Amino acid sequence: MSLLKRKSLTFDLLAIAYIEAMTRRAFDPGQCPVGRTLERVGDTWSLMILRDALQGVSRFDQFQKSLGVAPNILTQRLAALVEAGFLERRPYQERPLRHEYLVTNLARDFAPVLTALMAFGNRHYAVEGIASQMVEAATGVAAEPVVVDRRTRKPIDGPDFIYAAGPAAGPVVLERVAQVARGRQARS
Repeated sequence: MSLLKRKSLTFDLLAIAYIEAMTRRAFDPGQCPVGRTLERVGDTWSLMILRDALQGVSRFDQFQKSLGVAPNILTQRLAALVEAGFLERRPYQERPLRHEYLVTNLARDFAPVLTALMAFGNRHYAVEGIASQMVEAATGVAAEPVVVDRRTRKPIDGPDFIYAAGPAAGPVVLERVAQVARGRQARS
């Protein structure tokens, strides 16, 4: 093999190794609740599995049929959702042994997040029109999901709420909050 080809091959292998390392590098969410949540449910397949589970899908073959996901990917995502506490794996048949995946209280607590994602997607990405939506069961009238403060009933995205440090905030969060406050002051 010529020296030029060897150098080219070495460069290609280094480039591939670098790209693989960058895509596999660990993300440290620190104290960020968004990052911590995304570590557990942040990929498309996991979110779609949770969507289906919250709508009553519970068996491997049902998830596979609904999502068209490869069996190995589905197995990995179901195991991760069980480990994270969103689903409970329970046998429903002994011969052959088969399991169902049932939503937990944690998954039910996550349901409004999926509803907000659905509403956002319908508002911004449903170019062909709304294909699915939440409706009031009794009337069939489309819901208009918003995130509100339980105590005041005011929309969270309104001017009455700002990003602030919590009681357990460490130095990184405190600096981020201070940076956001400086930006807010500069804009006003």
